[in-house]
Amino acid sequence: MRAPPDVRRPHRGGAVTTAVAESRTERAAVRPLALLADAGLEVPVLGGTRVVHANLDLAASAPALATVARTVADLLPWYSSVHRGTGFPSEVVTELVEESRAVVARHVGARDGDVVVFTRNTTDALNLLASAVPGDVVVLDIEHHANLLPWRSRRLVVAKPTVEETLAALDAELAAKPAALLAVTGASNVTGELLPIARFADLAHAHGARLVVDAAQLLPHRVVDLAGSGADYLACSGHKAYAPYGAGALVGPADWLDQAPPFLAGGGAVWRVHADSVRWHPSPERHEAGTPNVLGVVAFAAALGELEAIGGDARVEHEAALTERLEGAVAAIDGVRIVHGFTDAPGRVGIVTVELERGSVGLVAAALSAEHGISVRAGRFCAHPFFDRIATRANGLRASLGLGSSSDDVDRFAAALASLVADGPDAVYHRTDDGWKPVADDRPRPRLLRSTRR
Repeated sequence: MRAPPDVRRPHRGGAVTTAVAESRTERAAVRPLALLADAGLEVPVLGGTRVVHANLDLAASAPALATVARTVADLLPWYSSVHRGTGFPSEVVTELVEESRAVVARHVGARDGDVVVFTRNTTDALNLLASAVPGDVVVLDIEHHANLLPWRSRRLVVAKPTVEETLAALDAELAAKPAALLAVTGASNVTGELLPIARFADLAHAHGARLVVDAAQLLPHRVVDLAGSGADYLACSGHKAYAPYGAGALVGPADWLDQAPPFLAGGGAVWRVHADSVRWHPSPERHEAGTPNVLGVVAFAAALGELEAIGGDARVEHEAALTERLEGAVAAIDGVRIVHGFTDAPGRVGIVTVELERGSVGLVAAALSAEHGISVRAGRFCAHPFFDRIATRANGLRASLGLGSSSDDVDRFAAALASLVADGPDAVYHRTDDGWKPVADDRPRPRLLRSTRR
C-alpha cells in the first residue's frame, strides 16, 4: 500500500526505474552552455549535509550570467543620476542606459520607428500597453496571467487541440467582430510549446489588428526578430534572461504609446510643467518617469549581448538535447504524465510539466528540494485557465532548463522523481500556508539571510 502523502517511508535504496537508469548511462553528457553566477552553489539538505544545487526552475527566474554579475559590479562605483546630471559619472551612466536601449532594440529585431520603453518586467510592460490599446483585445486561454488579466476589453478564445484549428478559431473571432490587438505568447510557460508568431501576425494584420507577443519565455531560448516575424509589440523580462535586476522592456510602435496617458506621472516624463497644465514627452520618456533602474537596464543589455555571443543555434542544440533527455526519462516513470497543449506545435523550449496519477506534486516538490537539493515549480504556473483545461489533476510539477543546465541536473531530477513517486519522501512533511514543509527542518539558513535581520 502506498504511504500517505504527508509521511515518508524509507525507500528501498532509492530505486530508480530501469528506463531512467539506462538514460543516465547510454546518452552522452551535456554540459552547461554558459557560466551562471550560481554555478557550484551548495545548498543544505535534511540530515545536515550539502549538495550542489540543481536549478530546474529557470522558467520562473534565472540566475545572472557570471559576466552580467561582473558588469553590475563594475558599474556600481559609477552609479549616479541619469539624463540630467552634469558630473562625469552621470554622463557615463546616461550613455550606458541609452546604449542599453539600442542593444535591446537590436536584439529583438526592432524596426527603425519602434521605441524601447524600459519597465520592471513582462507584466509591467503588458500593463503599460494595456493602458494604450484603443479597442478590444483578443487573447487565447493558454496565456500567463500577465497576458490575460491586464486587457480591459478582453475577448477570450479557447485554444483548440492543434495550432491550425486555433488559428482558424481566431480568424473567425476577428472576422465576427473587429479588435485592436491580438495578444499571444511566444512560448508557453506551462508546456514550453512554441507558436508560429509570423502566422499570428499575418492573421492579426489581415483583420486590421496588431499583434503583441509575450516573449518572457521565448527571449531566453530563441533568437527573436520583431520585424522579421511581423509582430508589432514585444514584452520581455530581464529576470527570465539571466539578468535578475528588475528590468524588462516593451518594444514597438510609438503611436499608441504617445496617445496614452503616462504610465507613471513624475519627473523625466515632461517637457514643461505649469501650475495648471503639463506638456509630456513622447515615448519612451513619456512612460519612464522617475529615476530609472540603471543597474537593471545595463544588466539586461549585458545579458542579451551574451546570448548573441553564444549564438542561437548553440542554444537550441543544447536545450534540445537536454529536453529530449528529460522527456524520455520522465515518460518512463510509472504514474507520471507529461502535459501538452497542442499536437502540432512547431517546437518547444526547455520546459516539461507533468502531473502525477496520485499524491501531491507540492509534497514532491518540497521533498525534491529538502532531500535532493533540486528546485522545480509546483502549481498551475500563473496560467490557471490553460492548466485547468489540459490537465486532469489540480496542479502540476514543472522542470525548466536553461544555459546553465546539464545532463547531470536532468538525471538527478529524473532519479529523485522516480524514487519519490515509487516510495514517497524519507522525511515527514506538513502542509502550511506557504506549502509543504519538513516537520523537522535542520537546514541552516545562509549568513546572508541572517545579516538582513540585524
